[in-house]
Amino acid sequence: MRTRGGVCYPRVGGAGDVCFQKKRKKDFAGERCVCRKRNKISPETTTGGERASSSSSSSTASVDLFDSLPDDLLILILSKLSSTANSASDFISASITCKRLNGLALHSLVVSKASPKTFVLKAKNWSESAHRFLKLCADAGNVEACYTLGMIRFYCLQNRGSGASLMAKAAIGSHAPALYPLAVIQFNGSGGSKNDKDLRAGVALCARAAFLGHIDALRELGHCLQDGYGVRQNITEGRRFLVQANARELAAVLSSAAASGVPMRQLLTWTPLPHPHPHPHPQLGHLTGSGCPLLSDFGCNVPAPEVHPANRFLGEWFAARDGSPGPGLRLCSHVGCGRPETRRHEFRRCSVCGAVNYCSRACQALDWKLRHKAECAAVERWVDEEGDGADDGPVNGGDDEMAES
Repeated sequence: MRTRGGVCYPRVGGAGDVCFQKKRKKDFAGERCVCRKRNKISPETTTGGERASSSSSSSTASVDLFDSLPDDLLILILSKLSSTANSASDFISASITCKRLNGLALHSLVVSKASPKTFVLKAKNWSESAHRFLKLCADAGNVEACYTLGMIRFYCLQNRGSGASLMAKAAIGSHAPALYPLAVIQFNGSGGSKNDKDLRAGVALCARAAFLGHIDALRELGHCLQDGYGVRQNITEGRRFLVQANARELAAVLSSAAASGVPMRQLLTWTPLPHPHPHPHPQLGHLTGSGCPLLSDFGCNVPAPEVHPANRFLGEWFAARDGSPGPGLRLCSHVGCGRPETRRHEFRRCSVCGAVNYCSRACQALDWKLRHKAECAAVERWVDEEGDGADDGPVNGGDDEMAES
């Protein structure tokens, strides 16, 4: 039924039918145009249309745009996040956001680029899950994870073979902090007997680490050349390496001090030594007694470098066990080292007082500047804890004695 205006009443059974009226009008140019006018809809029809529109809008809102993102894009974002994370919590908080991110965060590309700060662990928080995460990162090729897990397995868990293999894997990737501990293992024969020492291999590893900018390795190499330990003696070249190590150490401290705004005048001055060194080198006494820190065997009197998280973990691990790695075994006396002996009399003692022992000449140099210089006092003859004398060996590079040269 139509009205005069052309409106068509809706049928009773067809709530969704809509009629349009087509009216032809003449415009000013005489042309005919089509004008469409929407018909009025009854309440029944309006209710049905609202339901249809609401159902379509709800279906549109239910679509999650995050699910439409490709995995490659999310892996790229997580890789960037892991490489710039300042702590493990930054990476974990992002991975536990949802189930999808939790799965993609363990992708090999993501964990292989994780920053070294991601692997900062405390010994009290060590667990099997932390062990699995480090192993996952190490299997993905992360050199920092290989080094950290290798140190923990070798010294803490006493899994010597697996720990050395992981450190070697990091060393193959030109990781200088892993090259130097391998050199210390070769110098001391750690994990084996006294006959397992390989001095030439230790010197080669030190040379590689020093080439990559490791200051302690450069200082160790200088002492080896100066004393003829594992390499043909070359005092001039050894002295040059020691001066270069001191200069690099001072440059690193000055750059960090300039960035933090610390005054540097006190780092650039020194005072002559009040007394000669107890054990100067026989051919370099005129240099070691000059008082110039750049020409000394121990470097400048600068703040201690930041301890590597792996060494800090070792210190916390054995401190929680009364500071003893085992019966008759000792820890390195340098507080920033944390390495334990793997057999009795592995480390060398101070030849002056006999009260401290070190795993390397680099630890001796750092501890001398920080603490032992004020405590070392000569004694007629020192004995070990059981009352026996020291093992026979030369003063420089022996099994149990280490000269403060």
